[in-house]
Amino acid sequence: MAFRVPGFTPLVQYRTDYDPCVSADPRRDCVHRAIQEWPAGAATPGFLLTLVELDDQGQLFDRGQLDAVLAHIGRVAATQDFLAVVFVHGWKHNAKEGDDNLDHFRNVLARLAATEQALSAAQGVAARKVVGVFLGWRGLSVSAPVAVELTFWDRKNTAQKVGHGGVTEVLSRLEVLRRASTAGKDRSRLVIVGHSFGGAVVYTALGQILESRFLAAGAAAAGPDAQGFGDLVVLVNPAFEALLYSSLSDASTARRAYARSQLPVLAILTSAKDTATGFWFPAGRWFSTWFEQHRNQLRFNPVTGKREPVSERAADIRAVGHFDPYRTHELRAAANTSAAQVEERTPAQRVRSVLGAGAGWEDDAPGSRIGFPGSVLERTANSAGRNPYLNIRVDGALIPSHDAIWDPRIESFLGHLILVSGQSRDLGERGEQRRRALQAS
Repeated sequence: MAFRVPGFTPLVQYRTDYDPCVSADPRRDCVHRAIQEWPAGAATPGFLLTLVELDDQGQLFDRGQLDAVLAHIGRVAATQDFLAVVFVHGWKHNAKEGDDNLDHFRNVLARLAATEQALSAAQGVAARKVVGVFLGWRGLSVSAPVAVELTFWDRKNTAQKVGHGGVTEVLSRLEVLRRASTAGKDRSRLVIVGHSFGGAVVYTALGQILESRFLAAGAAAAGPDAQGFGDLVVLVNPAFEALLYSSLSDASTARRAYARSQLPVLAILTSAKDTATGFWFPAGRWFSTWFEQHRNQLRFNPVTGKREPVSERAADIRAVGHFDPYRTHELRAAANTSAAQVEERTPAQRVRSVLGAGAGWEDDAPGSRIGFPGSVLERTANSAGRNPYLNIRVDGALIPSHDAIWDPRIESFLGHLILVSGQSRDLGERGEQRRRALQAS
C-alpha cells in the first residue's frame, strides 16, 4: 500500500478548457476555464482574467494553455491599449476555483478597471482594457490544518524551481505583447505582483533582468531613467533573503539622484507583523548558512555621501523586507481613515488621489511623505528622492500577518502605485494630462 500524507494536494491542472467564458459569476460558470471575460455592467466597465499554470518543476502544465491565453490577449492588444496585471500567488494557494487569492484578485481588477475608466475620461484619453493574469503553481501541497504549516521550507524550494522554470518565458512573452501593442501611443502597461513565495518566484525569474536594465541606464544622475521589467514589479511579503537583493539595492543607492520623470520600477512591501518572513525565515536560514563564510561590506549612503558597513551574514539570514539597511520607506495607516471608508470611495475620488500621488512622487525627496487613501508613504532620510526601487516596511495595522494582504487600504495603495507607474514617461505630457484631469474632476 502506498504511503499518503493526510490532506495531500495532488499535482493537477485545474484550467483545462481554453475557450473564453463570459460571466459575472465565474465561480459557477468558469470553473475549468483559463480565459474569463467579466462583462461590463453598472458596477464595472468589465475586464479580462486569464490563468496560466506551472508544475512543481516550474514547467508549463500545457503550452497550449499559455498559447491560448497570449493569443486572446494579443487580439485585445490589436484593437485597444491594455493595462495587464500578473499575480503570482504564494504559499498555501493554487489556481483552483474557490481559492481566496483568486477571488480577491478579481475584486482588485474590477476596482482597477473602474478607476482606469474614470481617470482616462478625466484625462481625455481612451480607457485601457484591464487584463489580469493569474499565475498558478502548487503553493498548497498539503491541506491538513497542522501539516500545511510544516511545508514552508519545501514550498520555498519549489518556488525557486518555479522561478527558474517557465515563469521567465511567460512574463517575457507578455512583455513582448505590451511593447508590440499598437492601438495607442505607448499606453499599454504590464505590472507583475508576487506574494509570499510568489514574490520569490518573481524575483528568481526577474532579478538579474532588473539589475541589467538598471545598469544599462548608467549611474549618472543626468543619465536616462532607470527601466525595469514591464512597467512595475511588486513583491508583497516576499520570502527570499536580502543578500539576493544586495547588488540591485547597492547599485540603485549609488546613483545619488533621479530625474522628475523617473517612475517607480520595483516595490517590495513587507509587514512588520509578518512572522513567517520575520521569525521562521531567519530561524531556518540561521541553520542552513551555519558553515558559510561572510564578511562586512561597505555600502554607499546617497544622502551623506559616506560608506557604511553592512553585515553579509545578517543579509543572508533575514528576508529582504526585514533588513533595515535596504529599507527605503515606511507605509503607515492614515489617521481617521478606516478600511471601510477607503472601500466606499467613488471612482472620481480615486482619480483625485491618484493624481495627488503622481504629483507627490515627482516631488519626492529624502524624508518626504506621499498620501494615499488610508495610508501614508514616507521615504527614509537616507534614501534618494525618486529612487524607483522601493523597499517598504508596512504598518501591521495594514497587513496584520503573512497572508492578510487584502485590506482595502493596501489594495488601494497598490492600485494607485500601478496607475502612477503607468503614467506617460514624458514629463510634459504627464503634466498636461494631470492638468486636464484636475479640471475635469
